[in-house]
Amino acid sequence: MKISKNDFFFYSCWLLCLFAVAGCTSKPEKQVVICSKDFTEQAILAEILAQHIEAKTDIKVKQEQNLGGALCHQSLTAGKIDLYVEYTGTAYANILKQKQISDPKKVLDYLKQEYPKQFKAEWTEPLGFNNSFAIIMRGDQAKTLNLQTLSQLGKASPNLRAAFGPEFNQREDGLAGLAKTYGIKFREQPKELLLGLLYEALQQKQVDVIAGNTTDGVIQSLGLVVIKDDKNYFPPYQAVPVVRSQILEKYPELRQAIAELGGQISEEDMRKLNYQVDGQQQEARQVAREFLQQKLGDSKPVTPAK
Repeated sequence: MKISKNDFFFYSCWLLCLFAVAGCTSKPEKQVVICSKDFTEQAILAEILAQHIEAKTDIKVKQEQNLGGALCHQSLTAGKIDLYVEYTGTAYANILKQKQISDPKKVLDYLKQEYPKQFKAEWTEPLGFNNSFAIIMRGDQAKTLNLQTLSQLGKASPNLRAAFGPEFNQREDGLAGLAKTYGIKFREQPKELLLGLLYEALQQKQVDVIAGNTTDGVIQSLGLVVIKDDKNYFPPYQAVPVVRSQILEKYPELRQAIAELGGQISEEDMRKLNYQVDGQQQEARQVAREFLQQKLGDSKPVTPAK
């Protein structure tokens, strides 16, 4: 049958309209964006969140990785990302500009109260571990000098060298307050090194003291020790997912998926996970997958991080 030009034009337009209607009626893909800061623990936690969300819901997850400083918070408030793991002490002092206190419940309650009002975001349930700053030395040296507490370190500090990361040097609850609390005055001006270089400098005896974190995986493997914070200077730093309120309203199932991770990661778990990545050179994605399989039975394949 011969088709005229007019018929061809009519059928072409009809097909285009049909495809357009089909496109309009199809459901858009659900998606959230997770942010991670620029250190190993954050990469692992972002993977745990992303993989669990995809295992328990039909929401796809995109990741914005390795954002330094306060960029995750800024991106959240700007609506560029939907959730990330923050630490209570960081939010309390650095974002909300409150004087640090040592009561973890009071800190978290205040954050849960203020974030919806100020940032239209919610603090969910703590993941289960506290990642506070830790003053760390080589185990043999601390034993030789009989240094177990930061009060003892204060007295020995004129004979010791130190190195700290840029963030610890600048924060209100970092070096300045620590030195004042414990009377610490090192032999020379502490070096400023990127986080990844601190443990190397300590291991190679370029310095005697560094500031790390209580969940750093290399502490035990390198024979290092955490010097006890006997005056409770360091505030609580519970790891907690923070989520935009709007995205929780849009995807109610997201709240339940995140809640299932509450209390599931101990400090021992986190140290082990960090060591698997930092010490054993495993991929954060694979480490997170194995943890979720063992802890929560997650087995659904996940999309690659973007």
